[in-house]
Amino acid sequence: MDIKHLQYFIEVTKFNSFTKAADHLFITQPTISKMIKNLEMEIGIPLFDRSRKELILTDAGKVVLEQAKLIDKAFQNLDTEMDNLSGLKKGHIRIGLPPLLDPRFFPKMLGHFHETYPNITFQLVEDGSKKIEEDVANHQLDIGVVVLPTKNDLFHSFAFLKEDLKLILPLSHPLANSEKIDLAALEQESFILFNSDFALHDRIIGACHIAGFNPKVISESSQWSFIEEMVACQLGVSLLPESICRHLSGNVRAISVINPSINWDLAIIWRKDQYLSIAAKEWLRFTKNQLGYNDSK
Repeated sequence: MDIKHLQYFIEVTKFNSFTKAADHLFITQPTISKMIKNLEMEIGIPLFDRSRKELILTDAGKVVLEQAKLIDKAFQNLDTEMDNLSGLKKGHIRIGLPPLLDPRFFPKMLGHFHETYPNITFQLVEDGSKKIEEDVANHQLDIGVVVLPTKNDLFHSFAFLKEDLKLILPLSHPLANSEKIDLAALEQESFILFNSDFALHDRIIGACHIAGFNPKVISESSQWSFIEEMVACQLGVSLLPESICRHLSGNVRAISVINPSINWDLAIIWRKDQYLSIAAKEWLRFTKNQLGYNDSK
């Protein structure tokens, strides 16, 4: 059933005349008569009682008119909603963020985006890189921030941050005044790491293996602030991204690690085969622009 047939039917009932409805729609009277006849044939019941001089709706015509108005209204609402979306007057974006990001980094960017598109809403999910990848892969998130490398066969991505991890020590630790520390010197230390949902968990353990030892992990957490407190209470040592270290209290020391140094590359990912809303696409464009990312890189 063509929406045009229903819209023409509504116009005929509004003017109670095929001729007046045709004039209003800038079409010929035979055209609109044929449209209504086709609609009646499709439904299988006459919509007008044509035995009188004036147009009278049959019972079926009254039912069709009521439903046609609802369908026409829904169609108009759909046009309005599409206009709103294409004009970015509304939308919703689901983004996965690791909690070990610089706490000022993304909120500041979100603030700039919100100034431009105040009616677009966000669902922000804090989780480890592995879980974020899984949720983007399962269509539970539109976009995620993860640690590289990622699955290039599954995700589009663009990298935006590369930095070293630093060793976090309590102020009373014998190595607290060192400028640099070989990773192998930490063989006897107790480690406090992010839990296994975080890519950094595996990266730190892998670096320790390269340095010749298996780290003794006494505790794991998903919050860098809690890890900092445990280190300050002399429960162990940890490694945190350099940008996070700038926000640590004066109760711990952040020291560079060498042989090997440990770094991380952060990237924004989204599924290659997933439909992205207009709002999500604009968020990616906006973010790339804010980060100075060039697609030709």
